[in-house]
Amino acid sequence: MTDAAQSPSSATLPATVSDADLARAVALLKAGELVAFPTETVYGLGADAANAAAVAKIFAAKGRPADHPVIVHLPCSQAMENWAQDIPAVAWELAEYFWPGPLTLILKRQSWVPDAVTGGQDTVGLRVPGHPVALALLRAFAAAGGSGGVAGPSANRFGRISPTAARHVQEELGDRVAMILDGGECPVGIESTIVDLSSGQPRLLRPGHIRPDQLEAVMGVPLALPEHLRDADVPRVSGALAAHYAPRTRLTLVGSAALQAEVLRAGGQPMAVYAWSCAAPVGLPEGVAWVSAPATPDAYAHDLYAALRRLDGLGVAQLLIETPPTGSAWSAIHDRLGRAACGAGADKDET
Repeated sequence: MTDAAQSPSSATLPATVSDADLARAVALLKAGELVAFPTETVYGLGADAANAAAVAKIFAAKGRPADHPVIVHLPCSQAMENWAQDIPAVAWELAEYFWPGPLTLILKRQSWVPDAVTGGQDTVGLRVPGHPVALALLRAFAAAGGSGGVAGPSANRFGRISPTAARHVQEELGDRVAMILDGGECPVGIESTIVDLSSGQPRLLRPGHIRPDQLEAVMGVPLALPEHLRDADVPRVSGALAAHYAPRTRLTLVGSAALQAEVLRAGGQPMAVYAWSCAAPVGLPEGVAWVSAPATPDAYAHDLYAALRRLDGLGVAQLLIETPPTGSAWSAIHDRLGRAACGAGADKDET
């Protein structure tokens, strides 16, 4: 992909977003306010990344720890030089191939970048999103004299399920955000792949839609995977905590072979089941909601957060999620479900 090939125009914008909406959103960002916007992954809670006071509003709205860095969204790959230094050649190669798109690069920060963005670290996360509304907003913001960078973590309460539709943002944040740009459902549905390029060998810090083998094919060098890294040796990044993406309802992952028996053993306890490989068993107990999940990884990822939100709203005692298939195409989904299960059931109503 290239910036030119993905350049948005007003004709490519969804009918829900007008030029007047973009102008208002740019004005709010320049005034230090928060604007939620769609990306191809999830909805972001945007603030001028050069304005530490504006970025602080993100943390207040989300209930996010102050040392947790945010990703800066850029209008084009050339803007990397404004935010990062000592940029290795491999970063430009990855940007040329995957940007705009769901890839975040961790690089050495420029000295002026606010600590509020980086969590006080010497690195910064950068990406060019592959959504027409996000790109139109970023380019209009830069053209209007803005910093050219918008900090944009997921537009939800910290630790909760990421939003993939404008209504999810409204439900989560309400009047904590000045404006929500409604670009429809996010086509990818899970957060970007994060690759650390700040210290020699490229390292995968968060799996996503772009797989390790696809990255290695472009880089021509091996990619160190999370299971081979020590937490103390890598930068803190978004979505890396053990508990994240979590519903309020207790969530348990159950293997395919045991799923139906587990449900029948529950004895009528109110629960919801999300299953990809099989239909509801004969004799399904009363009070059990059985929902079929997509059987392909891209469709599963697209539906995942919306499905978790829907299941979480049923008022059941627990959620049973059938463990997805193994393989590299499913690794990001396993990552999100594992963290969701770890954090599920906890009170996430931070203020």
